[in-house]
Amino acid sequence: MNIIALSIGRLVNKHTGVDLNLRSIAGISLGLAYLLLATPMARGWLEVTMSSHMLVQIPLLAAMGFLAVRVLPKVRQQALLTTLGGGLPCVLLAAIASTYWMLPRALDAALATPLVEVAKFVTLPVLVGAPLSLAWQRLSIIVRGVIWTNFISMLAVLGWLYIVAPVRVCNNYSVFEQERAGWLMVILAVSLFLAWLCRLFVGSAPLRQAIDGRRESDVTTTEVIVVSQQA
Repeated sequence: MNIIALSIGRLVNKHTGVDLNLRSIAGISLGLAYLLLATPMARGWLEVTMSSHMLVQIPLLAAMGFLAVRVLPKVRQQALLTTLGGGLPCVLLAAIASTYWMLPRALDAALATPLVEVAKFVTLPVLVGAPLSLAWQRLSIIVRGVIWTNFISMLAVLGWLYIVAPVRVCNNYSVFEQERAGWLMVILAVSLFLAWLCRLFVGSAPLRQAIDGRRESDVTTTEVIVVSQQA
């Protein structure tokens, strides 16, 4: 993303003479990407199948809001988080909004009613991606794990329901497309779970540094106690 942002900045500077910083360039890049997703061609391509509608377009819209918050200065992020009441309300808001757009009725309504389609493009970045981005860095590892496990289990259960449903749950998609979306959701849930387990057991770099720092601190404390006892 930084490469794209820098390319856009150089292009703007070349034609207008305006020197943009990296934060502004990233914001412009996100805005252009959002507008691209909103074009009739992109919407038609992503909404033609249930799989791409649920597993590509909806996550991309939520990611737009998530990344948009990261572009903001830290002070503004903290102010928004305080205004929304902290990390827990943000997580609950994102969970409720994302759960709604996973329902078959919501997908049908978005395809049939332009106003609902507009609501989808507004609520997913604003009510899902943005609150989750505000809260995520302030959450503990345990809370993040709870959120991940709940999301993965919900994805797997919903995918299984799509597979075993005897009738169409979405009027705009066939039973075959419904089953394919269900299998993809189950596969995605299993893949995310395995990746989460690998990271949990192997450990990320910040986690390893924190553990190593804690061990060094414990060793130093033990040495100080032994020396003091000998003295």
